[in-house]
Amino acid sequence: MFDKILIANRGEIACRVIKTARKMGIKTVAVYSDADAAALHVEMADEAVRLGPPPAAESYLLGDAIVQACLQTGAQAVHPGYGFLSEREWFASALAKENIAFIGPPPKAIAAMGDKIESKKLAKAAGVNVVPGFVGEIEDTEHAVRISAEIGYPVMMKASAGGGGKGMRLAYSEQDVREGFEATKREGLNSFGDDRVFIEKFIENPRHIEIQLLGDQHGTILYLNERECSIQRRHQKVVEEAPSPAVDAALRERMGATGK
Repeated sequence: MFDKILIANRGEIACRVIKTARKMGIKTVAVYSDADAAALHVEMADEAVRLGPPPAAESYLLGDAIVQACLQTGAQAVHPGYGFLSEREWFASALAKENIAFIGPPPKAIAAMGDKIESKKLAKAAGVNVVPGFVGEIEDTEHAVRISAEIGYPVMMKASAGGGGKGMRLAYSEQDVREGFEATKREGLNSFGDDRVFIEKFIENPRHIEIQLLGDQHGTILYLNERECSIQRRHQKVVEEAPSPAVDAALRERMGATGK
C-alpha cells in the first residue's frame, strides 16, 4: 500500500481520487496551474505543487515537472485521472525510471492499445473475436482496393493511431476507397503523426458496447460490466448508458469472460 500519491489531474476527477485515498489512509499531493491555484482539488489535498501557467501544455502536460513534484514531495505513485497524461506511454516509463508507480496500465499495454493495428493483432493472438479485416502494412491505394474487395463492402478505413472519431472513412465501393484512402493517411499523419491505415469490415446497424477491465500484478482480472455508446455523431459518442438495455446477464458474463 502506498503512503502518499500524486494526482496528475485537476477538477472533479482529482477530487474523487483524493476522497478515496483519504478513506484508505493515503496522503495526497495535488498539482495545479496558475488558473487553478484556488481550485477545490488543491484545497482538499494534503500538499500541492505548482506546475506552471494556465495552458495545459505548460502545466498539466509537463511530465518532467510532475516527476519532479513526486521526488520533491516523496509521492510513491501517480494517479493520472483521465485525459492529460493518462495514456502517454513515455510518462509511465519516465515514472518507472524513478521507481514511482503509475496507477494504470504498464507502458507496453498503453503503447499497444494506442496503436489499433497492434491492439488488433494482440486481440487475435489472444483468441478474442475481432471484426474481420486486414491489419498488416497497406502499400498504396491499389493494395487498399484489393484488400477491400476481399473483405467485402462496406469497409471502414481507419488511422492506426486515430481516436475521437478522426482518421476514419467509410467506403461502400472501390471508388470510395480510391477517393478516401490517401485522405485517411493524411488525416492520420496530420492529427496523430502516423499515416498507417488499416481496413476492416463495416458493421451496419451495430451496438457499440464497452466493457472495462481491471488487472493487478498478482494475476487478478475483473470486468466492470458494460456501458452502451451506440448513440454517436461523426463516430463520436454522444450518450453513454449503463447498463446497456441490449445486454442480459448471460451475455454480460460471456463478454466479460472473453475480455478476461
